[in-house]
Amino acid sequence: DKEVRAIFLRLFAQLFQGYRSCLQLIRIHAEPVIHFHKAAFLGQRGLIENDFLSKVLNGMAFAGFVSERGPPFRACDLFDELVAFEVERIKAEEGNPPKMIKHVRELAEQLFKNENPNPHIAFQKVPRPTEGSHLRVHILPFPRINEGRVQELLQEGLTRSQGAPPATRGDKKCVVPAGPPVGMFAYS
Repeated sequence: DKEVRAIFLRLFAQLFQGYRSCLQLIRIHAEPVIHFHKAAFLGQRGLIENDFLSKVLNGMAFAGFVSERGPPFRACDLFDELVAFEVERIKAEEGNPPKMIKHVRELAEQLFKNENPNPHIAFQKVPRPTEGSHLRVHILPFPRINEGRVQELLQEGLTRSQGAPPATRGDKKCVVPAGPPVGMFAYS
């Protein structure tokens, strides 16, 4: 599923490339209001008559997207990097399917790493008890837990986690890269 998500990530990065240059931050209210200048975005890309993109930009999902991703200072993620820095790469890969597939796989791997920062920790599912298992009398009672040993294991885990490298993506806030201006994208 990560590869499917990576394909959609690329699609939306292509659709919204340059969107940050059409955001207006209005600070006359107690809370800043972020407005997306739809006409400028469509006009600069030469897509004023594109019905699909107009409907996408008018939707509630895009309004939520703008309010969530509009602030100039917030935690950045893979989408921000794609929109800001991978414009030329995505454009160059349009005619080369093997390179596009390679990039999709790289993105899928990054998505996986972001969701699983510690892949060595695997959780196993506990199987359901078999039918009639409660009738068995030969099962030994659950042993008593040694509190000292539990504390030792917890301390070992804390020591290991303090020395472990930080996760791949933190929630550190930074200035969101604007990326190239909208006018450089011309699509048919």
